[in-house]
Amino acid sequence: MRLWSEERRLGTLELLLTMPITTWQAIVGKFLASWIFLILALALTFPVWITVNWLGRPDNGVIFAGYVGSALLSGAYLAISCMTSAMTRNQVISFIVSVVICLFLILAGFTPVTDLLVRWANPAFVQTIAAFSVMTHFEGFQRGVLDLRDVVFFVSLIGFALFTTGVVIRGHRAG
Repeated sequence: MRLWSEERRLGTLELLLTMPITTWQAIVGKFLASWIFLILALALTFPVWITVNWLGRPDNGVIFAGYVGSALLSGAYLAISCMTSAMTRNQVISFIVSVVICLFLILAGFTPVTDLLVRWANPAFVQTIAAFSVMTHFEGFQRGVLDLRDVVFFVSLIGFALFTTGVVIRGHRAG
């Protein structure tokens, strides 16, 4: 949450944006540094994988797909957090807004929620909203399926959130 809001609060955003790098390079650099840190934290759970393989015979394809899906899901949540951090000056507000957005992306495809929405809205509209759920796209990874559509969904979500971050940062720079 501190990626951009702390820069604005401390007044170092202007200094960062006057460096000999483009705004897009700063955004991608901050995002990749944070995402690599998250992937490293995820990779440090490998002793669990070793223990499970030592004690039994798990399907390592499912485990690998779960790791890939978790890395993509964390990247999507991190990109959304970058976007909300760029929008606000306060990191607490950024945290709350990003939790609400991420919760919406989870609940959009949750079966009890979609069943409730079908009563009030058109089923085609509900299915369109459910297609934006991260959980419907993460289910394939949980089953061990690396589907290109799910990967494209997460990469598109990351790209859209980072693009929005760029628009917000350029707006602060211009205004």
